[in-house]
Amino acid sequence: MTLKVYGIPNCGTCKKALQWLVDHHIDHQFINTKEHPPTQEMIEDWVKSLGAKSLRNTSGLSYRALGEAKQTWTDDQWVDAFAQDAMLIKRPLFVKQETAVMVGFRGADAEILKKLS
Repeated sequence: MTLKVYGIPNCGTCKKALQWLVDHHIDHQFINTKEHPPTQEMIEDWVKSLGAKSLRNTSGLSYRALGEAKQTWTDDQWVDAFAQDAMLIKRPLFVKQETAVMVGFRGADAEILKKLS
């Protein structure tokens, strides 16, 4: 079973996460979301697993450009927005056996290992 890691190559957090996976001998596949954006169906599954709020990349320019209306959006509206602009999705996003298990890369090694291995 290969862990899928969604992100962009020049993201510092993605680089840190990928190196951590190598250091911990976790088999993984990196998917560049700029070159291979996730499908609407994939995003719907991710939102079901992790929630739309945790998937939001609130520090990105795309998020800030959305305006105030985003504060009242439903999960369906977020799914549509994520599908139109993958840069709105927090990185990295980890998918194990077709289920999103973690987004972002924070926490103790043991906690991360439990989620990803």
